[in-house]
Amino acid sequence: MTPKINKIHADDKTVREVLDNVKYIIDFFQREYRWGRKHIEQLLDDLTTKFLANYKETHDRKEVQNYERYFLGPIVLSEKMGERSVIDGQQRLTSITLLLIYLNNLQKSRKDKVLLNYLIFSEKFGVKSFNLQVEDRKECMEALYNGKEYDVSEKSESVKNIAERYKNIQELFPNELKEQALPYFIDWLIDDVIFVEIITYSDEDAYIIFETMNDRGLNLTSTEMLKGYILSNIKEIEQKYRLNDLWRERILELNKIHKDEDLEFSKAWLRAKYAETIRPGRKGAANEDFEKIGTRFHSWVRDNEDKIKLRTNQDFLDFVIKYFDFFVKIYLKINKARTDLQKDLESTYYINERGLATSIYLPLLMSPIKLEDDEKTINKKFALVSKFLEIFVVFRSVNYRNYAHSSIRYTMYSLVKEIRGKGVKELARILKKKASSFEENLSGFKDLRLHGQNKRFIRFLLARITTHIENKCGIDSNFRGYTTKDVKEPFQVEHIWSDNFEEHRDEFDQRDEFEEYRNKIGALLLLPKGFNQSFGALSYREKLTHYFGQNLLAKTLSPQCYERSPGFLKYKEKSELLFKPHEQFKKQDIEERQMLYQKICEEIYDLKVFDEIAGDIK
Repeated sequence: MTPKINKIHADDKTVREVLDNVKYIIDFFQREYRWGRKHIEQLLDDLTTKFLANYKETHDRKEVQNYERYFLGPIVLSEKMGERSVIDGQQRLTSITLLLIYLNNLQKSRKDKVLLNYLIFSEKFGVKSFNLQVEDRKECMEALYNGKEYDVSEKSESVKNIAERYKNIQELFPNELKEQALPYFIDWLIDDVIFVEIITYSDEDAYIIFETMNDRGLNLTSTEMLKGYILSNIKEIEQKYRLNDLWRERILELNKIHKDEDLEFSKAWLRAKYAETIRPGRKGAANEDFEKIGTRFHSWVRDNEDKIKLRTNQDFLDFVIKYFDFFVKIYLKINKARTDLQKDLESTYYINERGLATSIYLPLLMSPIKLEDDEKTINKKFALVSKFLEIFVVFRSVNYRNYAHSSIRYTMYSLVKEIRGKGVKELARILKKKASSFEENLSGFKDLRLHGQNKRFIRFLLARITTHIENKCGIDSNFRGYTTKDVKEPFQVEHIWSDNFEEHRDEFDQRDEFEEYRNKIGALLLLPKGFNQSFGALSYREKLTHYFGQNLLAKTLSPQCYERSPGFLKYKEKSELLFKPHEQFKKQDIEERQMLYQKICEEIYDLKVFDEIAGDIK
C-alpha cells in the first residue's frame, strides 16, 4: 500500500467545501498578500458577469443550483498533522474571504440573509479564529468583520493591502446585486464557484507542484504566441529577424512597467482599434470580440485576419513595423500620464487615481488615435477622453453610484467603436453630447457626505476643489500634494465640527442628525495630519484663526482672507462664486458651504471644457 506521504489528491471543491470550518496557515515563503485594485475589479467583474448571465428576477432561489459554475483557479495545500498550509492560492483565498466578510456585513439587517460566519471564522472552546489565520492580520480582519475603521500605518504590506482591497470591494460591488439578487448571488458564490484543491502530504511535493504551475519559462504567453503567428506569415528570413528584434525591444519596454504589461497593452490595443462586437448581458449569450480579446487575443487575431486586414506579406510587416510599434509608444505615453501628473493631461492621472478599470480607459484613450496624428493632436485627444471619463466617474460618485467594470462595460466598449479614429473636433462633439446626456450630474451634491465607503472619493474631490481655486488665484498648487501619503504629515479629511454633540444641542435633538450635518462635504476640509492632532477637538471659534494659516479653501472661512488676498478677491469677483467668511459655523453655514463646493465643481466640470480643449484643431 502506498504511504500517505507520497499521495497527492486533486479535486474540485466549492467555496463552501474549501472554507467550511477548515483552518489554513500561510507558508512563510509567500506570506505577503499583494493583490491590487485591478485584481479585485477583475474578480468582481468575472463573478458578476457569470452570475447575471444565469440570474432572472422570476427565479426561485432553489434554481441557483442549476446555474453555470465558475472556476476560480487551483490552490495547492500541504497537510501535516491535521494542519493545512497554503503553498499556492493565498491571494484568491484571502480575496474571497474579504468578499465574504463584505457580503456578511452587507446583508446584516436582511431577513433573507445567508449564514456566512462559518466560512469566515470558527470557534472552539470559546475562542474565535479566522479560517485563513495569520497572526499579524488578525486585528485588521476583526475590524473589517465588525465594520470598523482600522489604522494601517506602520503595519505590514499584507495588512495594508487587505484593508485597501476591502475598500475596493465596498466601492466596486455592483448595485444590481445589492437588492433582490443578493441572497441568490451569495448562494451561487458559495456553492457554484469552484477551486481545484490539490493536497499533498509533504512540503517537497507541494513546492514541486507550485514551481511547475508557476514556471512561466515553460509556457508561451498570448503575446509570444501572437508574435509567432505574425512571424510565420513573413516570407523573408531577414524580415523575420527585423520584426523579431523590434517586437522584443518594445515588449521589454512594456515589461519595465510590469512583467505582464505586454498582455495589458495587447488587449487595450486590439480592443481600441479592431474589436467590433461585445457580448450582450442576456443569459447564455456567447463571447464576442471584446471578451475574446480579453482571454485569448492571439487566437482572436488569427481568426479575424480579414477584420484586421492581414492578407499579404506587407500587411503583416505593417502590422508590426507601423501599428504595433506606434501604439506601444502611445501606451507608454498613457502610462506616464496616468502615473505622473502632467500639464494638460491631468485628467488621465485623475481617472487612474479614482480606480477606473484599465480595461475601460486604456482602449478608450487609444481608440481615436491615428498613425498620422502629431504630438499636439494626440495630447488633445487624450485630454478630451480623460476629461469625459473624469466627469463620468465624479457624477456617478456624487450620486452614490459605482463605476465597476460590470456596470459600465457595454456602454464604454460601445463608445470605443464610436470614437475610433475620430478627429479632435468630432471627438469633442461626441463626448460633449454624451456627457450632457448622463443620467447623473452634480444635482446629487446637496446630499453628498462622508461615509465609510466613500472616504477616498471625498478626499479626491476636496483635493480637486482646493487645487482648482488656488490655481485660479495664482497660487502654485498641486493635486498630488494633497493626496500623496509619502510625506511626514499627509493631508487628511478634517471635520470642521469637532465630535461634540453637546455643543450643538441648540440646533439638534438627535445625534444622528448632528452626524449627518457634521459629515456633509461642506463641513469638511483637507488639512495636514498634525492639524487634527493639535486642534481637532477645539470648538469652531477656537480653530478659526488657525484655518487662515492653511490652504485657500480653509482660509476662506476666515474674515482675514477677504482683507488681504488680492488674487482671491479678483477670482471671487470674476467667478461670482458665493465665498463668504463664517465667524460661526451653524447648520445654515454648512448648507452654504455645501452649495459653494457644488458651484466650484460646476466650474471644474463645465462641459464647455470640451470646446476649450479642442481649440482650433480640426
